[in-house]
Amino acid sequence: MSQKVLLVMHQATSDPGRVGEAIRTRGFELDMRIPAIGHPLPKSMGDHAAAVIFGGPMSANDDHEEFIREEIKLIDVLLKSETPYLGICLGAQIMARALGARVAEHEKGLREVGYYQLTPTDNGDPLFKKPMMAYQWHREGFEVPDEATLLASGDFFPNQAFQVGKKAFGIQFHPEVTEAMNRRWATKAAHMLSDPGAQSKELQLEGRRKYDADLRIWLDQFLDHWLPPLAQRQAACGS
Repeated sequence: MSQKVLLVMHQATSDPGRVGEAIRTRGFELDMRIPAIGHPLPKSMGDHAAAVIFGGPMSANDDHEEFIREEIKLIDVLLKSETPYLGICLGAQIMARALGARVAEHEKGLREVGYYQLTPTDNGDPLFKKPMMAYQWHREGFEVPDEATLLASGDFFPNQAFQVGKKAFGIQFHPEVTEAMNRRWATKAAHMLSDPGAQSKELQLEGRRKYDADLRIWLDQFLDHWLPPLAQRQAACGS
C-alpha cells in the first residue's frame, strides 16, 4: 500500500499547515508539489494513497494558466481511480469546474475573509454534525456539480462543502490555517480586508480564539473518516 499523499500547492511560500501535519502524524509521507512553478503532476495515482489540492490567489477559471488546466485534468484521474481527494478552497473550485459546475464571484461582490458560520444540510451527517464557525479566505465560490451532494451551506456563499462518490470532498473553508498563517495572510494581503464582507485582522484573531478549537476537532474527525491512520489501514488489509 502506498504511504504517500500528494499535496498540490500554488506558491513557493505555500504551507500545508495543520492538514499536512495531521496527515504526517497518521503515518503518511507528504509529496508536496507546486505546479505553478513547474513541478509535474502525476499521470496516475498508483504511487499515492490520497491527494489534497490547497487554495491559492489565482482563480479556477484561469484557463490561460497551464497548471490550472493540468490540475483540472488531475481531478479526472483522481475520480476515475477513486483515490481519496480533498479540495480546499481553490481545490474545491477546481473539482467543481472539472465536473462542469460554475465558479464565480458573489453577485454583490462580497468576500468571505475571516470566520463565518457553516450549517449542515440534511446530507451533512456524519461529517457536519452541527453548525460551526469556519475560517475562510476567498472571493469566488462554486456551484454544486450535478453528481455531487451538498454537505454544508453558508449565508454569503451558500455552497460550502460537497461530496462526489465516497472519497472525494470539496470544502470552501480553510481548516489547515494555523495562527501564524492567519497572521501572515492578514498582513501580506491586508488590501483584501477592506473588501465588502471581509473581517479585520483583529476580528479574525478574536474569532480564532473563540472558534479554532472546534475547527481542530472537525479536522481530526474528518481525517479519521477520509484518511484513517496508515497503521489502521494496513491492519484492515491484513498487512
